[in-house]
Amino acid sequence: MATRRGMKGIDRISELPDPLICQILSYPSVKDAVRTSVLSTRWRSLWLWVPNVVLYSRDFPDLHVFKSFGDRFFNCGMTSCIQKLQLSLFDNENESYLTSWIDAASKRKLRHLDVWCVPDYQTCEIPISVYTCETLVTLNLCEVILRDAGFVSLPCLKTMRLRDLRYPDDATFERLVSCSPVLEELEFSGYFDVSRVFRVHTPSLKSLKTQIWNRDGMFQVVIDAPQVRVLTIYDNDSGSYIIKNLSSSFKLDILLSFGKWAEEERVSSMRNRIRHFLPGISNVGEMKIYVGTVKVFGHYFKFERLPQFYYLSRLVARVNVSDLKWLPTFLQSCPNIKFLAMSLVYMGGGKEVRPEEVEHFSFSYVPECSLSSLESVDIQSSIRGTVAEMKLVRYFLENSIILKTLTLDLKYRENEYAILKELLNIPRRSITCQVLVR
Repeated sequence: MATRRGMKGIDRISELPDPLICQILSYPSVKDAVRTSVLSTRWRSLWLWVPNVVLYSRDFPDLHVFKSFGDRFFNCGMTSCIQKLQLSLFDNENESYLTSWIDAASKRKLRHLDVWCVPDYQTCEIPISVYTCETLVTLNLCEVILRDAGFVSLPCLKTMRLRDLRYPDDATFERLVSCSPVLEELEFSGYFDVSRVFRVHTPSLKSLKTQIWNRDGMFQVVIDAPQVRVLTIYDNDSGSYIIKNLSSSFKLDILLSFGKWAEEERVSSMRNRIRHFLPGISNVGEMKIYVGTVKVFGHYFKFERLPQFYYLSRLVARVNVSDLKWLPTFLQSCPNIKFLAMSLVYMGGGKEVRPEEVEHFSFSYVPECSLSSLESVDIQSSIRGTVAEMKLVRYFLENSIILKTLTLDLKYRENEYAILKELLNIPRRSITCQVLVR
């Protein structure tokens, strides 16, 4: 019993080596890590050795305290290795002091850098030392300024996310990407009021996401990345996309409307851009498209044929009910599709339309996939039982030879019984087809 009482006064943590204590101190907030300096003379400076640093300006009483803290930490010369640095600034004053902090960290075996500054006040410049940080693995930058990259070498960088940056020229972005030989994930986005060309040329990239705003469509994205498995493009404007050498069966998530409502006149004027874009995605294996993209494809088909998507096996589409008339046209370009999921919306010119306004249409023909490959259809939006919706259901049931399942969502519908009764009266061309109701 006496031995047990004596053990209560033993400080086991202080017996740990300094590197391990510093690792422990990197888990709580910086404020809590600093508070440990009052424990003993040994602990007074240990917080200056922590390898993971997360600094939010709002965690400090004012900007002066924030700057003083950062200057002491990064200029003390004690930390030999900073594995992670995350800086978030919420004040719109001059942020130039952050440049010196980032520069100091990049020279101390930095692996993960995350910088976020207050929107619309881009004053923080990324030091050129970041461009040659040999240990950097992750780079996340938001609302900062990039300096001219005369030379870039990032041999360990695997993930790069660039959001709302100010670029000195097109070459800086291109070098950041092409001089990262093991880069696997790239995301870049932002609004640009000047013409820009974003070139993504890298053999190692596996995932790419781009989201750009420019009212005049004065930008171009050139993608040459043969190992990309996941490609995401969000663009409500009218940028130019040239895609080369993508592998077969990659996943594509695309919102590309060439104008706010994808008007026919707008699509017609952009035919050259669309024509150069479509062959680059023809190897897609899984695709998710949105209302504007479906409308673009429909208008484009009035002028030119769509390419054949021979590798496409899964399609998820958000479709305006008024655009259902184009469904056979698009499916005709997908001869080997097996799974189709659809969400239906009632919109027109940016406002909701009544179901009776969009019920006067018919499906012109049966695409090849309905006869040879389509196995599953899932209408994910809740069915109201409108004329247009039941036309769609009837179209699949009456024409799909090898269809195995058609799934409907009837949640919270007062007319559920009437819808089910109508479903039972629809003949099914596939003798094995099951209608599943969520």
